[in-house]
Amino acid sequence: MELQQLRYFLALARLGNFTRAAEACHVAQPTLSQQIAKLEQEFGVPLFDRLARGAELTAAGQVLRERAEQALGLLDDAKASVSADASAGRLTVAAIPTIAPYFLPKMLLRFAAEYPEVKLEVREETTVDCLAKLTAGEIDLAVLALPVRGDHLNSQTLFTEELLLAVAEGHRLATKPQVRLKDLTDESFVLLHEAHCLSGQAMNFCTRHALAPLITARLHQLGTVLELVRLGQGVSLVPAMAVGIHPGLVYRSLAGEKPTRIVGAVWSRLRFHGPLLQAFLDQLAEV
Repeated sequence: MELQQLRYFLALARLGNFTRAAEACHVAQPTLSQQIAKLEQEFGVPLFDRLARGAELTAAGQVLRERAEQALGLLDDAKASVSADASAGRLTVAAIPTIAPYFLPKMLLRFAAEYPEVKLEVREETTVDCLAKLTAGEIDLAVLALPVRGDHLNSQTLFTEELLLAVAEGHRLATKPQVRLKDLTDESFVLLHEAHCLSGQAMNFCTRHALAPLITARLHQLGTVLELVRLGQGVSLVPAMAVGIHPGLVYRSLAGEKPTRIVGAVWSRLRFHGPLLQAFLDQLAEV
């Protein structure tokens, strides 16, 4: 058994698709398939059920997944412990799409200036993928909306952020200094797809206040949401950190209770927490 085979196995277990797993591992799909087959031959049992739309772990595969994550986690921790130096090394950071382009750039420039020898890799992932990759040891830290579930995870609150109503410059609500919930009764909403936690936060706020918005679009990019709002296709609730990035929009605070989200950093408590990770966390807290 080779360590790379276990990495291929975990990628396929997480993604459930040979092609996507091969892409994630930067190898050809036949290569990944061959290595998975060799692993199954070595164990003498099938690890995946091959389905028309992908692959699912068998009972034996489920057991191996847990052990493989532990084994590779221990190996990664050993490497990190041996080279525990805040001034050098590698750090992989992920952030959800509604945070990455707005909050991370200045933070990353500052960190790179202070730690020029560190190899910093940045990824943009949904919350679900961030948590899965933290568990698998593919990333060291994620910046996302709290809370998150998982006894194996540690989190640190960074700040609470208000969600603002975004409307087009010519919209009837653009001239109001504050907008009341009843002003939104007949408005169409443009929101992110359900896979993004911001969509759930917006809908939960509406539900708590007996507002049932008419949703005219579900999208995967906040920039696309704001562009449709600019074109008059609806309104949206967006993070305050996105204000000023997209022209042609007006942002208004809602009267009464404000919709908010908590932004925090999350990492695995099962993996080595070295000085490099701590240095990044310290800078996040300062910013």
